[in-house]
Amino acid sequence: MSTNEVRVIGMSAVAVLAVLLLPGCSVNVQKEKNGQDKKVDITTPMGGIHVSKGVNPEDVGIAVYPGATLREQGNGEDKSANVNISGFGYGLKVVALEYQSQAAPETVVAFYKDQLRKYGNVLECHTASLHVNAGPRKHNSDELTCEGDSGHDVELKVGTEENQHIVSIEPSGSGTNFSLVYVRTHSKDAEI
Repeated sequence: MSTNEVRVIGMSAVAVLAVLLLPGCSVNVQKEKNGQDKKVDITTPMGGIHVSKGVNPEDVGIAVYPGATLREQGNGEDKSANVNISGFGYGLKVVALEYQSQAAPETVVAFYKDQLRKYGNVLECHTASLHVNAGPRKHNSDELTCEGDSGHDVELKVGTEENQHIVSIEPSGSGTNFSLVYVRTHSKDAEI
């Protein structure tokens, strides 16, 4: 899941929730100097959605590879998102940042295997795209799994389906593009 997909999901959820729950809701939009939305907060009696672009790397809980820089979209904005959705007995938090580095993918993989060990056993998957296990469990265990373990990208995962840290690493020319992702879900019995 790229940060653009996270942003689209977040903005789509904002639109749907706003239409369905407009009566009794509060909408707060903070804008950047250029007029673009920086942060959107919608609060209703049934829950809320909070989407922001200004992501702090500490919110992901994973160090940034030394010398890496945030990847930019075509319009000069960085590729980051912080999405929180809660209500109806369920909550989802996704924090994602995309970076680029001149380092070789193998070097970045080794760095992040070491960084992620503080959260538990690191699962290494080989994928063609980022896979996030979030939502209702597909099986009786909350262990993370590899989805279709084949491809040239490396995905490092640690945690459980309800609380996971993911680093997705892909070769880019002689360097590397990588995403840092934190996903936390909860049911009505827990809090984010």
